[in-house]
Amino acid sequence: MVKYTCFDCGATVEQEEIREIVRCPYCGGRILIKNPPKTGRHVKAV
Repeated sequence: MVKYTCFDCGATVEQEEIREIVRCPYCGGRILIKNPPKTGRHVKAV
């Protein structure tokens, strides 16, 4: 599931909460930033 963060209020918004119009349901802001997926990164030292 995709999660977004509102640029204005900083609230986390799920894709199900966004309807036809892309707006934050809490403050009405139009700028939503897509959160990157949390994946483990393996670093190998040489």
